[in-house]
Amino acid sequence: MRTNFDFTPYRRSTVGFDRLFDLLETGMRGDAADGYPPFDIVKEGEDSYRITLAVAGFRPDEIEVVAQQNQLTVTGKRADEDGKGEYLHRGIATRAFERRFQLADHIEVGEASFDNGLLSIALKRVVPEAMKPRRIEIGGAKPAGERIEAPKEKALEAA
Repeated sequence: MRTNFDFTPYRRSTVGFDRLFDLLETGMRGDAADGYPPFDIVKEGEDSYRITLAVAGFRPDEIEVVAQQNQLTVTGKRADEDGKGEYLHRGIATRAFERRFQLADHIEVGEASFDNGLLSIALKRVVPEAMKPRRIEIGGAKPAGERIEAPKEKALEAA
C-alpha cells in the first residue's frame, strides 16, 4: 500500500496553505512512532491546556523544553552515571528522547513544572484582539420621531 502523497501540484495552485501541507506531510511520516515518553493532554478550561509527560528517572536539569514557531519540543538526555552499582535488572527507561508537539495558532507555552517524575507544561490560547469577533452596529434608518411626513391633506387627495 502506498503511504506517501505528493502535495506539489496543490502547492502550485494555492496561496497561503504552505503550513497546512507541511503539517500533512509531517503527520504522514509518523515521527514519534515509539511512543516514549508517554504523555497526556488535558483541556483544563475554555482556553487552557496542560501536557504531562512521564519522565521517570530524569532530573529537571536533564530535560529541555523549547517552544518555537508553533512547535513545542521536549528533549531529555541522562547524564553519565558514576557507576554507583551493578544493575541486575534495569526496567526504568532512561534512554534519551525527543518529543515534538505541533501547536495550533495563538497557543502560548506557559510555565513548566516537574513533580514526582511528571513534567507538566501549561498551554494557553491567546487570541489577538483583531481576531476576536466584535459586534457591528447597524446604522442608516432614522428613528420614527425624526421622519418627515407629507401633509395629511395631500395624502388624502392622492388616495
